[in-house]
Amino acid sequence: MTNSIFVEGILNDRVAFVTGGGTGITGGVARALADAGAAVALVSRKMEHLEPAAAAINERGGKAIAVAADVRDPAAVDHAVAETIERLGKIDIVVNGAAGNFLCAPEELSPNGFGTVVDIDLKGTFNVCRATFAELKKNHGQILNISATLHYLGTPMQLHVSAAKAGVDALTRNLAVEWGRHGIRVNAIAPGPIEDTEGMTRLVPEQIKQKLRQRVPLGRFGLIADIEKAAIFLCSDAASYINGAILVVDGGHWLAANKLL
Repeated sequence: MTNSIFVEGILNDRVAFVTGGGTGITGGVARALADAGAAVALVSRKMEHLEPAAAAINERGGKAIAVAADVRDPAAVDHAVAETIERLGKIDIVVNGAAGNFLCAPEELSPNGFGTVVDIDLKGTFNVCRATFAELKKNHGQILNISATLHYLGTPMQLHVSAAKAGVDALTRNLAVEWGRHGIRVNAIAPGPIEDTEGMTRLVPEQIKQKLRQRVPLGRFGLIADIEKAAIFLCSDAASYINGAILVVDGGHWLAANKLL
């Protein structure tokens, strides 16, 4: 079991609906949920990413299915939710991890570029929350949104993502207040710099990485495994009274950023 610090089977009999679940952080979270006993529906636009990820989970003894859907399309999300319920029986956990990102100065950012990221990260998160509400209400389930720390202080070249993730934080808190009465917990994880991700490889030039690492009080970048552990905690009954929290998993990076500039 990947997350051996947790009780094996802590999520037995749960079903998780994970967007962006084929690769990166949410791919890791999906594997961790399966290792903890949950059946997992991996949801993304391209089956070419989903099918190998689902197969890998099944080969290691878990249970996973691949469901193609673009989170920007409410009808496609509705269909993916219905297919998941048909094949796995229910939905107890929703992880919103579908995201888009690229580097761009704000004066060069096109309306389409800005809108695309907002559509995926923010509106996509809303679309999935809306579509799964009835199931989560019935099962007293939980939502885990994957946010970021980019908007806490302002991050160059990341205006579009910062705006979208700030919206995700607001959505998380508002739904926690409004849906708590239905027994639905809504929380988020805000990862800092995570070393073993495509984003770190693609978006952070090598010459900047050393300086960035020095700004992390714990002295290292995070790993996908760090996010997995936080996700298992928030999705389990160990966090049964945590609602509306945005758990920062960044080694203290954003807190120290100003002092270390």
